[in-house]
Amino acid sequence: MNRLLLAAYPAPYRARHGDELLGCLAEAYPGRSWPPPREVAALVGAGVRARARAVADDPARPWWLDGVQLAALVLAALALVPYLQDVWHWALRIDPGEHAIAFHFAGWYPWADGPTRTRLLPYGLLPLVCLVALVRGRAWIALPASAAMIYAGATYGSSTLFGDEGKAGLGYYGLGAPLTARDLVLSGTLCAACAFLAVCRTGRLRRHAYGLLFPVALALFLAGQLHVTAISPAFQRGLFAVEVAGLLAAWVATAATGDRRWLIPVAAFAFVRLQVIVLRPGGFMGSLPDLVVLLLLIAPLPALAVAAQRRQRRTLLELP
Repeated sequence: MNRLLLAAYPAPYRARHGDELLGCLAEAYPGRSWPPPREVAALVGAGVRARARAVADDPARPWWLDGVQLAALVLAALALVPYLQDVWHWALRIDPGEHAIAFHFAGWYPWADGPTRTRLLPYGLLPLVCLVALVRGRAWIALPASAAMIYAGATYGSSTLFGDEGKAGLGYYGLGAPLTARDLVLSGTLCAACAFLAVCRTGRLRRHAYGLLFPVALALFLAGQLHVTAISPAFQRGLFAVEVAGLLAAWVATAATGDRRWLIPVAAFAFVRLQVIVLRPGGFMGSLPDLVVLLLLIAPLPALAVAAQRRQRRTLLELP
């Protein structure tokens, strides 16, 4: 089990120090397959810092280009989350019946029987295509998919290509008000980021390993098998934890390197979430006090900026 902790570190670090780290853990905690929680947190934090330094020291691409790609990845994941169950059921040709996520119970697949209009594709396929393409650095594939997201949201109620069942749901809350396909700010910001990346030389974009998609596949499986919906308390708590963990990881990476690239995805995330709260304040679920949610969205930006400035100042002082 200790080898799972090594996954937090970049591959070159594992090759050089992996056996040494495993030996230290075996000596410090004999007979245990897993160290204490405090040690786990310390090792994972060190792994995040090591990965952040490896990314910041990579001269192959400018920091702002990497930041925009990270922002596009965050927005694509944000758009996909409410439709995980929908995509899983469509891919496996499952009619969810009464487990449909706040949509019509039948007739929403080409192979399902029911009184409602059928649709050809689930809306969630579009952000999924975006996410996979961006992971592999293929912005020219993500751009038309994100443009189709804008079209699907703008033609709500008048098109049967994606139908209306996948866009009339409650979306999900997490840190803020609900997001649905009709929130064109999300799809529009994602499309703008993809267009920017496509204009740049696509060969300069970072290509992540397919292993990065494992959490996405796991989320699809859990949402489809457990019928976890966007209005489920478990779903809300889980997404809240994931979003807070992402913000903390961005802070750790910025504090370790002094690099500002992680400010860009955090700013994009905060912009999309805040505009929904401002434009639709009555849609806030109220699972947390409004002021707490606003602080959680706004506070990371100055915190990351200050962390980057302090790290850069410390680096200058350490120079001979």
